[in-house]
Amino acid sequence: MQCKIRRRQGDKNVADFNEKSKLAYNKKADNYDNTPEGRFTRNFQRLLVSEIELPHNGSILDVACGNGSLLAALNAKTPINGYGIDIAEQMVQNAATNNPSMEFHTAGCEAIPFGDCSMDVITVCSAYHHFPDTAAFAREAKRILKPQGKVYVAEIYLPSVVRFLTNPFVPLSSEGDVRFYSPKEICKNFERFGFVREFVKFSGHVQIVCVKKGI
Repeated sequence: MQCKIRRRQGDKNVADFNEKSKLAYNKKADNYDNTPEGRFTRNFQRLLVSEIELPHNGSILDVACGNGSLLAALNAKTPINGYGIDIAEQMVQNAATNNPSMEFHTAGCEAIPFGDCSMDVITVCSAYHHFPDTAAFAREAKRILKPQGKVYVAEIYLPSVVRFLTNPFVPLSSEGDVRFYSPKEICKNFERFGFVREFVKFSGHVQIVCVKKGI
């Protein structure tokens, strides 16, 4: 269910960034856990699992789910109904193999193939900086979440000066990176769509942002 939506984001469009991400992560999908990026991401997952509040047997959607390792860890913490989407078909195939009781689809964050008010929690782990249209994602999160549902974003944290110097060059990446965000920017994006900030926590280079949908 590849997203075909095209919106302008600076000098790139949504399809360009998504295609870069798709190509890069299909290539590394089968060995992802052993790549430097895969090892780097494990710390994000551990912190997210430690902070997240999960309803028993709740419906949890992981956006940019990769090989499904976060959903597996969440299910080990609390039994869940797990769902995932990723832009890379091979990642989705591996996630489904690793988690046969869960449901996965190939899709971008701008058009998510799940129904209105169908999810209790949405997670994004070390992937928000790949999203070419964060406003479209926030809009979709509002549609998909049940009332009082939460979004947890575990994302790279860079000090403001480093972000300022780095962000102009981030879109040059061959892996579909778009830009890095401050916690204030992440919260503001969701607040435009009626979400309220629950908390922001830091651990070294990791920030965890939690926002909640209203009634």
